[in-house]
Parts: sequence; C-alpha cells; structure tokens
Amino acid sequence: MNILSSLQVGSPISYLIAIIVPALDAIFPVLPSETAVIALGVATAGSTDPRIGLLVACAAAGAFLGDNLCYLLGRRFGPRVERRFFSSQKGARRRQWAEQSLARFGTQIIIVCRFIPGGRTAVTLSCGLIGYSRRRFVAATAAAAVIWALYAFFLGRLGGRAFEDRPWLGFLVAFGITIAVTGLIEAVRRIRAMVARRSRRAGHRGQDQRDRRQRHRGRGVAGQTPGR
Repeated sequence: MNILSSLQVGSPISYLIAIIVPALDAIFPVLPSETAVIALGVATAGSTDPRIGLLVACAAAGAFLGDNLCYLLGRRFGPRVERRFFSSQKGARRRQWAEQSLARFGTQIIIVCRFIPGGRTAVTLSCGLIGYSRRRFVAATAAAAVIWALYAFFLGRLGGRAFEDRPWLGFLVAFGITIAVTGLIEAVRRIRAMVARRSRRAGHRGQDQRDRRQRHRGRGVAGQTPGR
C-alpha cells in the first residue's frame, strides 16, 4: 500500500517511472514496464487531476523512445546486436519470425508486437538490422506507444476503482487481465504459425506428388516404341 500511495499525480517519481521503465524495457525485457504503468493507473484511480493525461503521455513517450532506441542499436551496431540478442537458437527463431512477420504484415506487426512476449525487442531490433523504413517505423511505434499506454494505464484505473478499499487486489486483477490478453495473443500467433507450417508442408507434398506423376509420364513416353 505504501508503494502505491507514493505513485500519485503530484509525485515526480511517478513521471520518472512512466518514462524510464518503458524506455529501458525495450533493451532489458525483464523490467516490468506494463506492471509499472498499471500500478500508476491503480494509484491514481480516485483522482481527477488533469495531470493524469501527462502521466499517460510520459508512458507513451517512454515506450516510443525505447522502440526507437532498439532501431538505432540494430542499425548502427548490427553484428554486436546479433551476437547479444540472436546468437542462441531461441534468439535465431525470434529473429526469423520477426523478419517474416515484417515482410508479411509490415507496420501492423510493429504495433501488435507490443503485446507479444519478447516480440517487441525482436521486431524493433530486426527493423534496424534489415534497414526497415525509418519513416514507417516511427509512425508505427508512435501509434503502438499510445495504444499500449492507454491500455495499461486505464486498465489499472479500472482495477483501482473496482477495489478502492483494496488497491493491491485491483492491481492484481488488472495485471491478471493483461497476462490473459497477452497469452491469448500469443496463442493466436502460435496457432497461425502452426497452420501456416502445415499448409506449406501440404503444398510441398502436393508438389512432390505432381513431380512424381510428371516423371512417371515422362518415362512412359520415353519407353514407347516409335511406330513404323
């Protein structure tokens, strides 16, 4: 309770948390940026201070700065970034997924990846590594930052209002909802990837069968004796 009570609209620490944690979370995903913004929403649930809008703006600005920092790191320090983030087998799979998703969905995946575990870092770094259009990247990350900040902050406010006498319970409920939403998005992504893999395998099998039939017909034609 003491921690939440210190995150009020008039506290400078609230604005620092709103900016710094989402910005650094892009490079250090262990930092709980979504948790921090939800906590700010819960702590200010009973307030009608117009500076609440400034808190949301700070959270969006932090997320935007973090995404664009990732882009610059990937763009300027490509080999080091690859060794640091994509050298493992898991990292290589994430980069492959990020590049394939960018090629297929473009700016849409940059927005959606804000809600995919590990997706934000993989996609934003990959954008820098492959030289993705800076103009499109900036526009997409700006939209993603605003959507994410509004979502996390006002989800926290709803939880705080629903459990005014027990703000920690409101925080846990709001946090649980974000976990459920993230899990749903990840499940949909995995299912779509699995369906796509099965479709590719089915296509390859069909092509192999057609090739075999064609070779068989070719041998049949070649084995015919010319008429006299």
